[in-house]
Amino acid sequence: MFRFTWLFAAVLFTFTLTLPAYSQDGPKDAVVLIIRHAEDADTGNGLSPRGQQRAEAYKDYFLNFTVDSKQLEPDAIFAAKDSKKSHKPRLTVEPFAKAVKLRIDTRFNNNQSSELAADLRATEQGKRILICWRHPYIPALLRALGANPESFLPQGKWPGHVYDWVIFLGYDQDGRLIAASSKRINEHLLPGDSQ
Repeated sequence: MFRFTWLFAAVLFTFTLTLPAYSQDGPKDAVVLIIRHAEDADTGNGLSPRGQQRAEAYKDYFLNFTVDSKQLEPDAIFAAKDSKKSHKPRLTVEPFAKAVKLRIDTRFNNNQSSELAADLRATEQGKRILICWRHPYIPALLRALGANPESFLPQGKWPGHVYDWVIFLGYDQDGRLIAASSKRINEHLLPGDSQ
């Protein structure tokens, strides 16, 4: 019996030592806003005229962004790294970034969601972070930030025809996702946007 008790105590102690290392989902005391890049141009790596309208509309939208009557203007901006085929994420947030004089961090590729999440946990505590990503990779980004994609996206995937959602993720002082306040928001920026 003594061996069993000792073994149980050792396992419990080891578990409690490792638990804090895995309990942080995102940056401490922060908000993460995830958007998909604006509408694609028919050719090239840029935005369509409607996409350019959306990018311009984001200036005022994020300057005045509020959730539950709380002003949450982003103070850090990340966009998926430019590829040969697409500069859309950067182009989408560029007008807002210029308006607020913030640099856009484009160090991370589509498939580097885990690396981006780790960077946010390490360097972006207490901030309101705007991330513009390519839609097929948003579910992986949500998972890397401790969120369940099925809680925000139909069947856990961002639909190809949808450009007008913001995923709002709130984190507590320990970097744990606050599920009750995290949500998907319809932007209502342009005529024809989701209701």
